[in-house]
Amino acid sequence: MTASVSVVDKKAFVRWFLKNYQLKRRECVWILNYLLSNDELLKRIRFVEEAHYCPRAMVMSTVDSTGVPFRFYKGNVMTADAEKSFHDLRLHEQEDMYIQLNFPNVPPSAQYLAVLEENPYMPEALIVSEKDRLLAEELLSNSLLVFQEEKLLAQIDEALDQGDEERFYELSNLLQALKETANLR
Repeated sequence: MTASVSVVDKKAFVRWFLKNYQLKRRECVWILNYLLSNDELLKRIRFVEEAHYCPRAMVMSTVDSTGVPFRFYKGNVMTADAEKSFHDLRLHEQEDMYIQLNFPNVPPSAQYLAVLEENPYMPEALIVSEKDRLLAEELLSNSLLVFQEEKLLAQIDEALDQGDEERFYELSNLLQALKETANLR
């Protein structure tokens, strides 16, 4: 597999990650620092989601995430022994290693998105199709419009109850603009 993310970008991300997050296991910090010191190895590192589907992977979690502290997957073997994974990492530098980092990431940071790659081992059934993604976006957008409209209507009712004519017209104009925006879609 050819590298789609540069070593420079991966290093910048790992440094940013280590600076901003505390991992549940100190061995994870050692592994990430080791990656920073070995460009050849870093070329073979892929940051992905759902790494447990990959033939050779590590999952690391920060203290403020709900993920497992550490897991290493190789073939059908899974272990929480970070030393074994470090040994495997050093012995098989020419093999791709997939790393999943569990950390609070909403909204996704630019640093993370710059290195995140598509997981080539993700089962087809779990991959969200473009059609499904667009449907979900449309549903979310429509729900947001309904919520905004209901909120404006409640505020208009409140302005009427208080006899606030200026506020009533202001909110009515906002409601009209919202409806026009919705009709343009």
